[in-house]
Amino acid sequence: MNVIEIVVVVLGAAGAGWFLRRKHLARVAAGPVAGIPGMARRPAGEGRWRAGRLYAGQGEGAARWVPARGEPLPLPGGRSTDVRAPSVREGMAINPGSRIVTCAYEGGGSIEIAVMPLDLRELLAALPEAGPAV
Repeated sequence: MNVIEIVVVVLGAAGAGWFLRRKHLARVAAGPVAGIPGMARRPAGEGRWRAGRLYAGQGEGAARWVPARGEPLPLPGGRSTDVRAPSVREGMAINPGSRIVTCAYEGGGSIEIAVMPLDLRELLAALPEAGPAV
């Protein structure tokens, strides 16, 4: 290896370090992203898992699912009905360490939202547990 090659490698590493530091500082300055990240499929038990965020609105039943692509889905009167670990097959599509929350909302709709265990408490606060059937 001659001196020119070493200088090129050092300059490339310095440029990459500068660029990564600049990106990191921009993300820190922007602050945390709102919403709970996760994946959802609708209706529950069918379809494909889609990435997105759950935003908890002001007041009860004001939550909405916003997929990375597509139209937001309001969850009026949304209630969590079940929390479970993913099956082996589901674990290949989503993170196997996540938890799946099944939710029902007004109009008879249902949705499954998969979140990481650290986000589960926040999700259950946004979509309270359904009461016993009367």
